Amino acid sequence: MSNFVTTEKGPLIPRNRDAHPVAYDPGYKTSVSRSPNLPLLSMESSPSEETGPTFGHGKLGALDNNLILNWTKGAAPAVGERILMHGRVLDENARPVPNTLLEIWQANAGGRYRHKKDTYLAPLDPNFGGCGRTLTDENGYYQFLTVRPGAYPWPNRGNDWRPMHIHISVYGHSFGQRLITQMYFEGDPLINHCPIAATIKNRAQLDALVAPLDLAHSRPLDYLAYKFDIVLRGRRQSMFENKLEGM
Repeated sequence: MSNFVTTEKGPLIPRNRDAHPVAYDPGYKTSVSRSPNLPLLSMESSPSEETGPTFGHGKLGALDNNLILNWTKGAAPAVGERILMHGRVLDENARPVPNTLLEIWQANAGGRYRHKKDTYLAPLDPNFGGCGRTLTDENGYYQFLTVRPGAYPWPNRGNDWRPMHIHISVYGHSFGQRLITQMYFEGDPLINHCPIAATIKNRAQLDALVAPLDLAHSRPLDYLAYKFDIVLRGRRQSMFENKLEGM
């Protein structure tokens, strides 16, 4: 992302293409038909992709980062184990990235999404919408109050289950500057059995997507906290679904 990359003089930290998840992995069934058969082409971005459209900072509501209450506007809380997801968005030199829009979406505590194509047997929670958004502050810090999502089965092989995870979208100054990743939870045994997670062949890179338990920021008798920093470029950058860096 052009707005995320440092302008200070010095060598550019190049993209490590060997660190990308493999596009073709027979264990991940749909990658067989979706993976490219020809070499990829790098296309230049246009000014419209780099400069607009933008989002309005003033359109965020008071409960947008509180998934426990935002679906019912505070009238009734969502059901599930309450958690605080928090961290910082940083650039390649560990500098904070302020005023950046983050959006998340997830399954409910039973492992079901609020989506018409989700037919899993777990019930929908009438008080949980499953999505939220927030802006990083001047220190690049963000937080979401939500419920821990449940694991769920998916039609890949005979008995595959997705680990508990939260999807994260990071925007730059325009909607053309968007990166998407997932956060997993420390100690979830399903991570080691997930064909999607297994497309990341370097274990250290996969571990970078696992949020550790953060008891220091947990609230007694209320919620546990999980800390998940997002590094946009550099040697400790987070893995993203489409590419390791933006435009």
